[in-house]
Amino acid sequence: MRNKLFYSQVRRSVSTSRQIAPVLFGIAVCLLGFAAPAVCGDAPQWMHALVNLPLPGHDEKTDAVMLYSEQDLTVVSTDKIKKTVRVAYKILRPGGREYGLVAVPFNSNAKISSLRGWCIPAQGKDYEVKDKEAVEISLPKIEGSELISDVKEKLLRIPASDPGNIVGYQYEVEEHPLVLQEIWDFQKEIPVRESHYSLQLPAGWEYKSSWLNYPAAKPAEAGSNQWQWVVNDLKEIREEDDMPPMSGLQGQMVISFFPPGGPATNGFSSWQEMGNWYRNLTSGRRDASAEIKQKVTALTASAPTTLDKIRVLARFVQQDIRYVAIELGIGGWQPHPAADVFTFRYGDCKDKATLLGSMLHEIGVDSYYVAINTQRGSITSETPAYQAFNHVIIAIKLPPGVSDPSLIATMQHPRLGKILFFDPTNEFTPLGQIGGYLQSNYGLLVTPDGGELVELLKQPATMNSIRRTAKLTLDPSGKLQGDVEEIRVGDRAWSQRWALRTVTKDIDRIKPIESLLAGSVPNFRITKASVINFQQTDQPFGFNYSFEAENYAKNAGNLLLVRPRVLGSKSKGLMETKEPRRFAVEFEGPVRDTDKFEITMPPGYEVDDLPPPVDADYSFASYHSKTEVTGNVIGYTRTFEVKELSVPVGKAEELKKFYRIIAGDERNTVVLKPSK
Repeated sequence: MRNKLFYSQVRRSVSTSRQIAPVLFGIAVCLLGFAAPAVCGDAPQWMHALVNLPLPGHDEKTDAVMLYSEQDLTVVSTDKIKKTVRVAYKILRPGGREYGLVAVPFNSNAKISSLRGWCIPAQGKDYEVKDKEAVEISLPKIEGSELISDVKEKLLRIPASDPGNIVGYQYEVEEHPLVLQEIWDFQKEIPVRESHYSLQLPAGWEYKSSWLNYPAAKPAEAGSNQWQWVVNDLKEIREEDDMPPMSGLQGQMVISFFPPGGPATNGFSSWQEMGNWYRNLTSGRRDASAEIKQKVTALTASAPTTLDKIRVLARFVQQDIRYVAIELGIGGWQPHPAADVFTFRYGDCKDKATLLGSMLHEIGVDSYYVAINTQRGSITSETPAYQAFNHVIIAIKLPPGVSDPSLIATMQHPRLGKILFFDPTNEFTPLGQIGGYLQSNYGLLVTPDGGELVELLKQPATMNSIRRTAKLTLDPSGKLQGDVEEIRVGDRAWSQRWALRTVTKDIDRIKPIESLLAGSVPNFRITKASVINFQQTDQPFGFNYSFEAENYAKNAGNLLLVRPRVLGSKSKGLMETKEPRRFAVEFEGPVRDTDKFEITMPPGYEVDDLPPPVDADYSFASYHSKTEVTGNVIGYTRTFEVKELSVPVGKAEELKKFYRIIAGDERNTVVLKPSK
C-alpha cells in the first residue's frame, strides 16, 4: 500500500538486501560476465571457523543465513573514521545466490581501501576474488525521477554462491564523516547467527548508544577506550504484504561519538541538536537573488491576498521546478542555494523547499524545513535522534488572519503559531493538503530554536476518496450498458494524475478505465470516455465514461442473476496465508470510497431475491453496503472507509474477517424472475 514517491535518499549502507539485490544482480551479470575468473585461494581463518558451527533457527523457505558479521569502527578524529567489515553467509537454496553479490557504496567522502571475497564450497578448494575484479557503477535510478549523483557502488561477485556453500567478504573504508554517528543494522531479512560491533575512540572521547526494536546490550571493554557489542540468534524479518518499513522493525543500535567538550559541529545527541546542525547546513541557502525577487513580484502582482500569493508561489515551485535528485557528498543533506535552483529550474526535495522558502520570505512569510521519512513507522515518538530521514518538506507559518477551510494540513505550534505543512515535491497535491505518506508521520521541524520532532496530522478520510456513480440498463439477453462518473480527491487524485503525467494521447488516458472494467465485467466495450480536471490540480480529478458488456447477467433456467456491485473491488487476499501474520498491516492513508450503482431491470422481470445488507464496522476500517429496489431500478450503495493507518498484528484475524465479508458481498447477486 505504499505510494512510490520521489525523494533524496540521504543514508546508504552495504547492500545485499532483497529490496535492491535483484536489480544489482542483473547489473552484475552484465558487467561481471567477462571479468577475470576467480583464483583458488584459501579463505581467511575467521571464515573457516564457521564451517562446522550450527546454523541459526530457520525453516525450509530460508534462502540463506548470516553466519557471522563484524564491524570494527575506529574514530581517528572529527573528520576521519576507519571501518572494517566482515560478513559470511551459508547459502541454503537457489534464491540465496544473491548473497554472493557484494555492493559497497562510496563517494568523495568515503574511499574503499580494500575489498575481497571468498567462497568455501561444500567440496573442493576455496575461491578468492580481489578488489581488482570488482566493477564500479552509479546507483540505480529512483523510479520516476532523474538521478545525478557522485555516489557509486563497487560490485564484487563471489563465485560458486550455490546451495551448501559459504560465501564471505571483507572490506575497509576510510571516510570523512558528514556526521559523527553510525547505525549498526544487525537484524536482517534472513536469520543471523552472530553479529559483532566494536568501537575504538580517541582518548577523552565519549559515546552514546540507543537501541531500536531490540533490548539494549551492554558492551564489553576490549581495551583503552574500546568497546565491543555482540548479539546472537536473531530471527529473520521475512517480507509480508503491506508490512511496516524495515527500519521500523529491525534491531539496530544508533551510536554517536563526542570529542572532549561535547558534540562537534558534525555531531548531535538530541533532536534539538540535530535541528541546529541542519540549520547550520542551510544557512544562507535561502538568500534571494535579484531574479528571484523579480519573479516573486511578477507572480504575485495579481494575487489580492496573502493566501493567494502563497498559493501562486507554491504552485510555481511544484510545477515549474523539475525534480532531479542531487546527492553530491554533503548534497545528500545540504540544499543548493535558492538562486541556483531558480536559475537552472531543477532540484531535489530540499532544493525545492529552499526555493519556496526564499520566495515566501519575499512576501513576508516565514517558513521552516521539515525532514521526514516517507515510510511511516521509520520514525516514532520514541526514536532517538539519528539519520533516518529521506525527504524534506516545508512548514509555512501562516500570518495572523490567514485562514481558509482548504488549509487542512496545519498544526497549532506553541511558539510559532499556526503552521501549514506542504510538500513542494509532490506536484499534484494542492496547498492545504498532504499525501497519506506524510499523515500520522513524524518529522523534524527545524526552527531558529533548534529541532523538534512533531507529528503531522491525519486528514479526514473524506479528503481521499473515489466517488463512483453509475446509471445502467440491463436487457433480457443479459447485456449491461450505461454511464459512469468517477470523481477522485486527495491521494486518489494525485496518484492517477502522476500515472498519466507522460501520456500524450487521449486514447491512452482511459487505460485506467480499461483496467477497471477488465477486472470487473466480461466482454466490455467502452463507447465514450473523457478525463476531468487533469491539469487543474486544485480541483477533483475524474473520468466520465460509457460502456456496454455482453452477458453480464447470467441465466439460471428462467432466472437472471445480476451482480449489483458492478465495478471495483475492495476485498484483499493479503491475510489469506498459511503462516500467521507477524507484523502490523500498514495503509497508505485514510480513505473513504463510495459506490452508487443504479441498474434498470429488463422489461418483463421483477426481483425474486436481494442480497442482505452488510455492516462491518471495526476500529481500523468499516464497510457498509445495501441493495434496494425502487420500481424497476435496482439500487446498490456501499462505503469503504479506512480509519486507522496501522492494524496491529493482534487484530490480524479481525482484518481477515473484514476482507472476507467484503469479498462475500462483492460476489452476491440479485435474482430476477419473469413477471407474472
